[in-house]
Amino acid sequence: MSFPTHKYPTAGAYFAAYVEQYSRAAQALDATALEAAAELLRRAYRERRWTFACGNGGSAAICNHLHCDHLKGVQTDTDLRPRVISLSANLETITAIANDIAYADVFVYQLRTLAEPGDVLITISASGDSENVVRAAQWAKESGLSVIAMTGFSGGRTAALADVNIHFPADNYGVAEDLHQSVMHVLAQFLRLDEMPERLVAERKF
Repeated sequence: MSFPTHKYPTAGAYFAAYVEQYSRAAQALDATALEAAAELLRRAYRERRWTFACGNGGSAAICNHLHCDHLKGVQTDTDLRPRVISLSANLETITAIANDIAYADVFVYQLRTLAEPGDVLITISASGDSENVVRAAQWAKESGLSVIAMTGFSGGRTAALADVNIHFPADNYGVAEDLHQSVMHVLAQFLRLDEMPERLVAERKF
């Protein structure tokens, strides 16, 4: 049964229930998946491979935020120079592909043009079943890219395609997206923290 199942008397009461759902789903995370994702990204950033991210709606916003925090944030005080692209960011390219070919191809078309074996694709989809995200993951898998999926609900098709599936059993889009945003921040901050000199950690803001 999905959350919510009934009305709440106040916004505060709903917030308390929402946070409970967030906490419950967060605690169900397989930490080894997060660790595997961190190592895939660390290797890609060290080797100057490209990391691509794609998602729709709120997940598109997380992809764009990922571009900022991983490209700029990770290299602060470190020797890493991440090469990161949000495939959800260029409205002109997305609408041209959607109009001339198909909306289901807006991400895979960009990947076919830009990606090389050894690169990384991060898919962000609460359902894990958005057709354009699934097509991107399928192509990446077949073309020698590593695939990190962030999923909610039952995981969908991208969970099965991914090398690493960061899955939260959340059945509310807002909760799933908030958890994916948290993972995006955790990966960026952890890699920065792990690669920077120990003496700077307490002096810096994260």
